[in-house]
Formats: sequence, structure tokens, C-alpha cells
Amino acid sequence: MGSLSSRVLRHPGRARAQEETGPGVGGSARRPETGGDAAGHGFCYCPGSRKRKRSSGAFCYCHPDSETEEEEEGDEQQRLLNTPRRKKLKSTSKYIYQTLFLNGENSDIKICALGEEWSLHKIYLCQSGYFSSMFSGSWKESSMNIIELEIPDQNIDIEALQVAFGSLYRDDVLIKPSRVVAILAAACMLQLDGLIQQCGETMKETINVKTVCGYYTSAGTYGLDSVKKKCLEWLLNNLMTHQNVELFKELSINVMKQLIGSSNLFVMQVEMDVYTALKKWMFLQLVPSWNGSLKQLLTETDVWFSKRKKDFESMTFLETEQGKPFMSVFRHLRLQYIISDLASARIIEQDSLIPSEWLSSVYKQQWFAMLRAEQDSEVGPQEINKEELEENSMRCGRKLAKDGEYCWRWTGFNFGFDLLVTYTNRYIIFKRNTLNQPCSGSVSLQPRRSIAFRLRLASFDSSGKLICSRTTGYQILTLEKDQEQVVMNLDSRLLVFPLYICCNFLYISPEKRTENIRHPENPEN
Repeated sequence: MGSLSSRVLRHPGRARAQEETGPGVGGSARRPETGGDAAGHGFCYCPGSRKRKRSSGAFCYCHPDSETEEEEEGDEQQRLLNTPRRKKLKSTSKYIYQTLFLNGENSDIKICALGEEWSLHKIYLCQSGYFSSMFSGSWKESSMNIIELEIPDQNIDIEALQVAFGSLYRDDVLIKPSRVVAILAAACMLQLDGLIQQCGETMKETINVKTVCGYYTSAGTYGLDSVKKKCLEWLLNNLMTHQNVELFKELSINVMKQLIGSSNLFVMQVEMDVYTALKKWMFLQLVPSWNGSLKQLLTETDVWFSKRKKDFESMTFLETEQGKPFMSVFRHLRLQYIISDLASARIIEQDSLIPSEWLSSVYKQQWFAMLRAEQDSEVGPQEINKEELEENSMRCGRKLAKDGEYCWRWTGFNFGFDLLVTYTNRYIIFKRNTLNQPCSGSVSLQPRRSIAFRLRLASFDSSGKLICSRTTGYQILTLEKDQEQVVMNLDSRLLVFPLYICCNFLYISPEKRTENIRHPENPEN
């Protein structure tokens, strides 16, 4: 075998002849005229070579007959001889798929469905729970060579069956998001657990505004709870932050009820904006043919409901036959945080969508809450009541388009606690404003006030997928007059703008429910 070294070996005789030739011979290298012997300075000068650093005085490494070079070349050759070379051959899996599945060679069973026929093999079909039960039991099909499959699921088509059957003959399957629901349906019918799992992973990775509703419905139909949960999380994050006309059209009453009732809904601005989103959604459910832009949607919605109001002067829209199906969704609005703002309360009354009985009970509830805050030495929540926070906390949010300094307050009557929120230098700060800055409403002068809160931050990519998120969890914060407190310190490496901030607040503690205990006249009874 010839040498595999990258060096070119000269003829030994020729090399020696050049060594013996003096400096006067043409073509040979000259030694430097100054500096003495080059070897003494760690360099060697060889004919046809460049100046090279020597590692020791023993050998010249630019000589082809150097002992060390020969040893290195021997080691290199040995290494190459013992290094396995990988050449991609046609894999067994591809051969099986092509020969047995696509060509149907040595087939021992035919499967017929949807007008198509597949020449397959029982030994491969037994990987499917559906066929394994069919062939191993006392079913008549166990001895048949041609089997007609009934396909009751309309999501299943010929292409989906082709992928499902083909998955039995290969190691991996490529699934397009546009085909995943049909393939999932086929996989569930044939009880192909591996393919079902792959469909689920594909769905979770490709959730966006166009797929989320279809995926949610399919996940419920075929029992993929993890996919269903992922879809719900996506909707909670994007319903308010990235409003979309087509999404509003697709969202069912049942799904919207879950979203509006959740404390994890990523609200932008305040609860009134949740009401406005619901109003637009209800309009699109009733008029799905509307094809305007998101900017036009609210105006068109108000005009449409205003015309209907004239037809039902004696009742609100949700009390009409058209409106009743949507009652269960609107019941999840936290109306106490809508009527606490004058402008919002006026819009609610003017729209005449919500039954007056609902509003009356909320007005009464808020009136007693205000009296407790003013006259009953109310200083705010003193302990975490997660159930109360989940069901009744104020939901509000803000979008920070780019890095900078921001300071804001959310509108509404907050029982004398004027909360200022500041974002600066990657810090989020809460301040209880009392005397330092002007306030549009009254403020409490109690030495200390407490609030229960949870702060969440999130950034999303173009498909609405969560890039990064942070949360404080539920906490109690007690502040003195004009005191401020850093509630979150952000890592600049994780900051991606626009940044979405969402908060849950409870400004007063839940009212203690007193029960009238009836004492029996006769203790023995």
C-alpha cells in the first residue's frame, strides 16, 4: 500500500546530495550571513524549504529522512488503517418500505378502504392494535386474505391511510401540519401509538392562529390531553395580546367560556377591554360573513347591536333568543372592575347587553366593599387566598413596545390604594402613591396598606409561541405611604421586546361570611 501521508517524500539519494552540496552550488539555500549558525537559534535552513522553528537540537523536521517524521508517518498510517469509513448504503428500512409496502411484494393480505386497495403483510399489520386483535382472536377476518375496512370517521382520507399503513414499514414519518389531523384520526382508528404520539408532538410544535382551534377540537376528539392543554395556554396568552378576526370567528362558546373565566388570561389594559373583546366576538359569531379589518370591527359591532336594541327595548340583548346562548360566557366577566370606572360603567349601560339584574347585584356588592374600606379599618388582604385570587382578582396588563422608562396606573376605583407601576433599568417597581403625585381619586391615609398580587411577564414570537416568561407567583405586599418596592428584577439576556406585562390584584380582603347559628332551647336535643 502506498504512503497516505500528506508529505511528499523525496528520493533519499537526492536529499543527501543536496545536503553535501556547499552553499556555492546553484539552487541551494544560503545560510544567513549574520547571527551565526541558524541551528543555534532554533531554526534550520533546508534547500527548497522555508524557515522553520525547531523543537529540539537533535533533528531537523523539514528533512524527509528524519526519524521523527518517519515515526509520525507510521502513526498516521496506522491511525488511518484503523479508522472506520462510513458510506451511506440504501438502508434496510428504505428497502422494506419500497419493496414490501410500495411494491407490495410477497403480500399475504389486501386491505380495502375508501375505494383504494393496499397489498400488505400480516406480520407488519400486527404492530397495529386494531389488526393485532383482529388476527389473533376468533374473528372471521383472521382467516381472510381480503379485508374491507369501514371508515366511520370523516377526518380519515386515502392519503391519511397511506401514511398510517406506511408507518408500519419505516422508522420515521414526516407529517405536514396541514395533514396532521387526518393522520391522527387514522392512527387512532388503527391504534398506532407511535404515530399518535408523533402527531401530538407535531401539533404542539405548530400551534398558531390558524391551527389552534382545529387542534383543540381534534385533541378533545382523539384524547390528546397534552395538546388540548397547550392550545388552551396559547389562547390564554394570545386572545387579548394578538386579537384576530378569524380567530374570533372560530372560537366556540365552550372554549371562550374557559378563557374568560381564567385568572391566567393575559389581559391587556383592564377588564373593560375583556368586555369589548367579548362583544366583538359575539358579533362575529352572529354575523360570520363579515369580512372587515380588526380596526373596523368595534365600530361595526356597536352599530349592529345598536340596531338590535331598538327591537328589544324592554330587555337586554343577552335576554333575547339570539343572546341567550352567550350568557354563560358573559357571566365570567368580573363586572366589579368594570363598573368601578365611570366611563366604562356608562358604556355598559348604553350597550344594554348585560341583564340589569347582574349589574344591580354588582353595584350593591361594590358599595358594601367601599364602605368596609372607608369605615371598617380595612387595610387589605393579610394572607394568600388562592381561590379568591383565581376567581375575583382584578386583571390588567400593559404592552411595552421597546426598552425604555415607563410609568403608569390602571384606571378604576381601587379603594384608596393609588398604585403606580414603573419599569426602568430592567426593574419593575410598585409604589403606593399618597401625597407625592397627583391622583384623580381619593387616597387612603392609613399608615399601612396591603395588596395581594401576581405579576407575569411574557414575550412571544410571530406565531404567538411563548419565547420567555417570568412570574412572581401570588404575594402579599404591604406598603407605607409613598413607599415603593421592586417586585421583579429582569435578566437582560432574557428580555425580548415587545414585552407583555399582566397583573392580578386584590385591594381588599374578602368579606367574612357570618353564619347565624341557631342554638337549641333544649341542649339535650
